[in-house]
Amino acid sequence: MVQIGYTMMTEQAGPRELVQHVVGAEEAGFDFSVTSDHYFPWLRSQGHSPYAWTVLGAAAQATSRIPLMTYVTCPTFRYHPAVVAQKAATLQLLSEGRFRLGLGSGENLNEHVVGRGWPAVDVRHEMFEEAVGIIRALFDGGHVTHHGKHYDVDSARLWDLPEAPPPIGIAVSGEQSCKLAGQLADLVIATEPKPELISSFDRHGGAGKPRVGQLPVCFDTDRDAAIARAHDQFRWFSGGWKVNSELPHPDSFAGATQFVTRDDVADAIPCGDAPEDFVDAVRPYVEAGFTEVALVQIGGDSQEPYLKWSEQTLLPALRDAFG
Repeated sequence: MVQIGYTMMTEQAGPRELVQHVVGAEEAGFDFSVTSDHYFPWLRSQGHSPYAWTVLGAAAQATSRIPLMTYVTCPTFRYHPAVVAQKAATLQLLSEGRFRLGLGSGENLNEHVVGRGWPAVDVRHEMFEEAVGIIRALFDGGHVTHHGKHYDVDSARLWDLPEAPPPIGIAVSGEQSCKLAGQLADLVIATEPKPELISSFDRHGGAGKPRVGQLPVCFDTDRDAAIARAHDQFRWFSGGWKVNSELPHPDSFAGATQFVTRDDVADAIPCGDAPEDFVDAVRPYVEAGFTEVALVQIGGDSQEPYLKWSEQTLLPALRDAFG
């Protein structure tokens, strides 16, 4: 059985609205939720980017059942890994065990704001591996002192530590990140339904662990309106991870995607209100071996009708197909 999730996309709604949306997702019957952690939106038209961890704290109090997860947090530039460990442990306590810590090596778009530059991908992976080790050590309890190549930790301790620390998920996009995830993660995270990512994760130690994917969708009873909204707010997806991780500003994404057409978007993202189109879009993830798929409804103002439609139509169709 594949679990179907809801995405609180911080780039397209304000903090109060995001909490209202995840409450609605819980009521609609989504199996889990994930939350992006950005400093900038991808494109100016999305228009938002509140602090994800404050939103998650509020969501933990406003909901009672639905699991929460960062998708994903970068523990290497904006946040020191010791601070990430403290935030994650606190949220696990607030949510009474419903939190998973999704981590990734980050994007220039969000991490450049602290003025530390944006090194080559090999260096970022090196920093990321060291950061995950620090987080794990703090989750184990006791005082941690660490003097590594990239980070120093001076006698840190988590004073409020849950009995079961949050599982750690690691985002992957290629062989190097799959190796890290297989060795270090409790679950794997990906935004593309590539079977080779799952097989590589399994080969490096991830066999039997959960694998969580994410898929943009755009519900609207007017399919042309859905396509227009998806093109306006989500055409950035077309660059691929190697490009998207390097661009520093929403205007960079606007320039890089200026030749992406509405037809391009309609070919890649299910738009409209035909549930079979959404089922067909989820199918490649299921066939690739993903155990969970988080859907992203494009457009902050469209969440309420999407949630109602999901409860009545989409979730039953997905469970009939993959339950």
